[in-house]
Amino acid sequence: MDSVSQLVLGASVSMAAMGRKAPLWQSALVGAFCGTLPDLDVFLDHGDAISNMTLHRTESHALVWLTLVSPLLAWLIAGVVRQRFQWVHWWPAVWLALITHPLLDLMTVYGTQLGLPFTDYPWAIGSIYIVDPLYTLPLIICLIVALWRRQPRWSRIGLLLSSTYLLWSMAAQGIAIHQVAPQVAQQLGEKPRLLVTPTAFNTLVWRVVAVTPERYYEGYWSLLSPRRPLQLSVQDRGMALYQQLKGDAYTERVAWFSHGFFAMQQRDGKLLIGDLRMGEAPNFTFTFDLGRPDARDPHPSRLPSARPSLAQTWQQFRQRL
Repeated sequence: MDSVSQLVLGASVSMAAMGRKAPLWQSALVGAFCGTLPDLDVFLDHGDAISNMTLHRTESHALVWLTLVSPLLAWLIAGVVRQRFQWVHWWPAVWLALITHPLLDLMTVYGTQLGLPFTDYPWAIGSIYIVDPLYTLPLIICLIVALWRRQPRWSRIGLLLSSTYLLWSMAAQGIAIHQVAPQVAQQLGEKPRLLVTPTAFNTLVWRVVAVTPERYYEGYWSLLSPRRPLQLSVQDRGMALYQQLKGDAYTERVAWFSHGFFAMQQRDGKLLIGDLRMGEAPNFTFTFDLGRPDARDPHPSRLPSARPSLAQTWQQFRQRL
């Protein structure tokens, strides 16, 4: 999720856990820090764009490592705020602020390797967009009210509202999958691999991506127009290029991280590979330049993606609703 959501989630969790054992502003500040801490791995440069993408949300998001580091971090924080004798109270607050970060990231489609060191599988539910105001605003409002009225119970109310919205997003995703899966199978004459994720800033309009060995299909389905026939556009996945590069470390890395939802193409003499899960055709959030067939780039770069303006996003939402 976005950094603002993680910050206010950490602050709310810490305040709810500490109660009145510390000044509310202090527990909120500590929680905001701990809730932001795992994402500092974005400042690590692993040498190329593909490694930077697939090594984000790794050790810093692993539940085991965060659990092990939490008592030491709580002890250090207790010393900074001059409450060393209360570090055992800070410990659960710090731990909850840390682990709720990867658990919230799990709800997005990106992929979070929270099972390290036992498995590097990039877990992803994909029921919520990376930025969703209906998730974040209740946390912000209730956090402000809690600080203003000096009542930590308001932070718990914010957590209840935001968590309920997460449950709703999973229910809505389940409804969308149940509705579109038969239509996709009927149109394609087979059961392809299917991905259903929300479009920007909402859980009403869902993006549908289906992949077969040779092609990928993309369409949109709305909870408010469930009987509208699903219209799918079709694109070639460039599997002939993939067969040529099969075994290449970078190509296989993207194929693994995307759970097979990827496509390749050759443009202007360059080999490109894109993650189909994020963005919309033809502008995917993560598309990488692998270099030329006869001169591979040892450090693949990420192509800039064209992001629609808020006005364009709103217009697309209305059309698909």
